[in-house]
Amino acid sequence: MIVYEADKRQFLFDNDHRDIEEVVLDRFVRVTGHPVGRAELLSWRHSLASFARVLRDEDLPQDMGVAVELHIPQSSKRIDVTLTGFDHEGVKQAVIIELKQWEHAAATPKDAIVLTYLGHGEREVVHPSYQAWSYATLLRDFNEAVHSRDIAISPCAYLNNYRRDGVLDAPHYAEHLARAPLFLKGEGELKDLRGFIKHRVRRGDGGAVLHELVNGRMRPSKALADSLSLMLRGNPAFVLIDEQKQVYEAALAAAREATDERPRVLIVEGGPGTGKTVLAINLLVALIEAGLNTRYVSKNAAPRRVYESRLAGTIKRTRFAELFKSSGAFVDAAPNAFDVLLVDEAHRLNEKSGLYGNLGEHQVKELIRAARCTVFFLDEDQRVALQDVGTRQLIGDFARDRPGVQLGEMALASQFRCSGSDGYIAWLDHVLGIRETANPTLDAGDFDFRVFDTPQELHAAIAARNTHNKARVVAGYCWPWLSRNDPAAHDIVIGDDYRRRWNLDKDGALWIIAPDSIDEVGCIHTCQGLELDYVGVIIGPDLVARDGQVLTHPAARAPQDRTLRGYRRLARDEPLAARAQADLIIKNTYRTLMTRGMKGCFVYCTDETTREYLRQRLGSPN
Repeated sequence: MIVYEADKRQFLFDNDHRDIEEVVLDRFVRVTGHPVGRAELLSWRHSLASFARVLRDEDLPQDMGVAVELHIPQSSKRIDVTLTGFDHEGVKQAVIIELKQWEHAAATPKDAIVLTYLGHGEREVVHPSYQAWSYATLLRDFNEAVHSRDIAISPCAYLNNYRRDGVLDAPHYAEHLARAPLFLKGEGELKDLRGFIKHRVRRGDGGAVLHELVNGRMRPSKALADSLSLMLRGNPAFVLIDEQKQVYEAALAAAREATDERPRVLIVEGGPGTGKTVLAINLLVALIEAGLNTRYVSKNAAPRRVYESRLAGTIKRTRFAELFKSSGAFVDAAPNAFDVLLVDEAHRLNEKSGLYGNLGEHQVKELIRAARCTVFFLDEDQRVALQDVGTRQLIGDFARDRPGVQLGEMALASQFRCSGSDGYIAWLDHVLGIRETANPTLDAGDFDFRVFDTPQELHAAIAARNTHNKARVVAGYCWPWLSRNDPAAHDIVIGDDYRRRWNLDKDGALWIIAPDSIDEVGCIHTCQGLELDYVGVIIGPDLVARDGQVLTHPAARAPQDRTLRGYRRLARDEPLAARAQADLIIKNTYRTLMTRGMKGCFVYCTDETTREYLRQRLGSPN
């Protein structure tokens, strides 16, 4: 979809003789059916007027294609300006340009992230060069016209109000600047930008290349498939074992057989460590290799970023990022827009999407509608928020509502975490009061479970086992996130000697693999769906044992914790139901935290009685 298209001659005429922003707005309303806010209208006015100056050069062909707000299919992304034509060798060219009206920015230590003033305050946003490169990569990897008709894509960014100050062009961002050059304020910069365009567009195309882009079918390129396959091949972290292979083959068959008229939904249930995510990543690579337009989907950012990084072999942002999508990204997706969606951690799905939980109809319904085949990976015992609605029953109900659907269900029984000790999982269920099992005392086998008397001892023991960056300390969300606004503050303070920070700000979704995060404490949001060799768990005052019973205290959670959002209102209207739900959420949270370790779980409880309760239920002295 193109909001505004013209050749250079018409674009300059519209700038000189009409209000260009009103022209674009008129076409935007006609194409989308709704208007834009005043801020975007003003952005069009200033950005397009400044860009018109770039094109006022006689050496730039009059009939070059010009598009404003070129929408990239199957995404919410729109490219500010796209110029098309042919280079001196007759190669089809598309120059995509990200326009910004920024005047100031600050660097951050995060990859491709800068700080700038937007709206009513400073915000972290992606670097303009990275943004332009990511759009170009999306076209190269998924637009069939680009990779089958040899259209060269060249990205850049233009900030006409920003004088070069060593911030946006700092060495930290050099990799992104090399991929998409940055042009700033000044006559020399304007000349360089014109040179960048002239080198690529020597002869106009009358918009022909532009229309090839717009009409190109969205399917993965062979280059993307080859890169993914190469990354996965020989990586022991992604080897399939036992029934993982059976489910893998069944999911491949479902994906290949699914059609618009006969869509497929497959529910795969499995507990901690049964390989749900490894299976999903293997399927992602295989389906892309088969030419099927596939995405890995999860609500939490941590699994998306971590597995993208593991697949690519780097914690920097890569071309694979587009393959990993949020569960809230399908609100406006057209029916059957994708061939396959692989929904990991499906128990974490919400009813609504958006920052305020007010968008869309229902995430489960949207995911089923958006693809010919949708595979849900599920563990209902890992629902850790009141908003989590993903259940086998609910997914099945929505699937059966779709005409012609074929619904399948499979299970992963063997678990490879916790040293393969199913007895440990059963013991956790029993000792946390989730359900009664035949394991009231722990016989962990080779799994290393310990209870510590101080958080210092716990953290030191985990740090000592961090030889391969695979050991971390996590905690229940019982301490406020003070360091978010005060970098000098400590968040988790226990006694006089233990002071640590939540590490949600610096490393965010990559906390569990960031090299320095052993010194920090993670929470459910940065470790769910992921695994370690050793996990240290701090159990806070939200869970205590009294007289052999495990009790939960929702009020002990930190104010920033959103997993119990809505609890007070529910408690007022339905106190018994609210209490039962909060009890399950808190217990499931600690069950999830305590099953992150492949080799061991070390625990410290802020409540001494709870420490003794756990010790008494060990099969041998601790």
